[in-house]
Amino acid sequence: MLRFEAVLRRPIAERPAALLAALGVLSLWSCSGKKTAGQAPTMTVQVATVKRQPIELTVASDATLYPLHQAAIVPKINAPVSKFYIQRGDHVRAGQVLAELESSDLAAAVTENQGAYEQAQATYRATIGASLPEVMQKAQLDLGAARKALDAEQKIYDSRQSLFQQGAIPRKDLEDAGLALTQARNQFEIAQKHLDALKSFGNADAQKAAAGELQAAKGRYEAAEAQLGYARVRSPIDGVVTDRPLYPGEMAAAGSPLITVMDTSRVVARAHIDQHQAALLKVGDAATLSVAGISDEVPAKITLVSPALDPNSTTVEVWAEAANPHHRLRPGSSVRVTFVAQEVKDALVIPAAALITASDGSTCAILAGADGRPQQKPVKTGIRQGELLQITEGLNEGDRVVTQGAYEIAQEDPDVMAKTKLLIAAPKASDEGGDQGSGKDADSDQK
Repeated sequence: MLRFEAVLRRPIAERPAALLAALGVLSLWSCSGKKTAGQAPTMTVQVATVKRQPIELTVASDATLYPLHQAAIVPKINAPVSKFYIQRGDHVRAGQVLAELESSDLAAAVTENQGAYEQAQATYRATIGASLPEVMQKAQLDLGAARKALDAEQKIYDSRQSLFQQGAIPRKDLEDAGLALTQARNQFEIAQKHLDALKSFGNADAQKAAAGELQAAKGRYEAAEAQLGYARVRSPIDGVVTDRPLYPGEMAAAGSPLITVMDTSRVVARAHIDQHQAALLKVGDAATLSVAGISDEVPAKITLVSPALDPNSTTVEVWAEAANPHHRLRPGSSVRVTFVAQEVKDALVIPAAALITASDGSTCAILAGADGRPQQKPVKTGIRQGELLQITEGLNEGDRVVTQGAYEIAQEDPDVMAKTKLLIAAPKASDEGGDQGSGKDADSDQK
């Protein structure tokens, strides 16, 4: 203590700088209006006005761009590349021929099988149109004779029945005619069944053999034509050629990609989202893509929310599809995707810094009253977007809430809070939504 007093006795110019700073702090503390006896406590705060505006609940994540459709075209035959009709970067249409493979041997196979097919057709026609065997000819003649006999007996029976009705002949003659008619009909039916049996069993095997050979020849011919068709590589989709690893003359292997075509007219951003956040999303929700090198955000829409978790990351894969008419979005790029899970077009909004959460979970805000006194109001909240928070109950549009200093006021006893005088400070240049002030108290600010 003696040493400290000795320092104080020195001239001001000779006193240590640290000591002078400490004395200055003590002087400011002793002059604080909040602690001065006989005066109302004062506190310098910043405020913001409760506004009505749209607010969105968003979920953001990094994502990778993929094309809407992609085809890695692989040849079905092993053959050298004869010619390419496209280069990398060319736009192609579905069905367009992109390359041709060597196919001389395949063309020869088609010619050979075509000849075999035509020969089988001729054999089949000869078998079907060949002369009937003698047995079948006899059966046809017997059927013809039986039909004539049946017709003759039918006429005799009809004639005798007419004469009998007129009383010109006895009943016995009519009965004899009926018996002869029945026998003639039986002979005709037997002859018909015999001819049908000969047709079914006698010539069926030869026809089946000829038909089978014709079908086999047709199958071999069509297979040869298909093999020849594989030599012409076509695009299955509309898109742009992104890869062509071989050059003319090199061997194309069946099963190895020869050409890759991507449909980049639309792209899909695939993101992995925490399962709790993914529960807020659904197909059809709006989204935006932020891409490096593109100043504007690209609008998109959710097309898939995976029904299962990724087993490795326990996240949910979400797809957002966006139009890419100018091909500015390149598949494989990393982007930032923001999903709009909920939107309220007319919401009461305050800065999130104005919300005070108690230990029991209740929430409140500090109002800057017209009398310059703080007032604690319980509130209920909705969704949050960045530093903005929706208030669903407790505040009105135009109310002024304390942002900076709200927590300190909330810690005061109710009696002290009722006596506290608010000094509203001007917000920093970077702050948004705060009321402009000049450091005057609330009463003078209202004048």
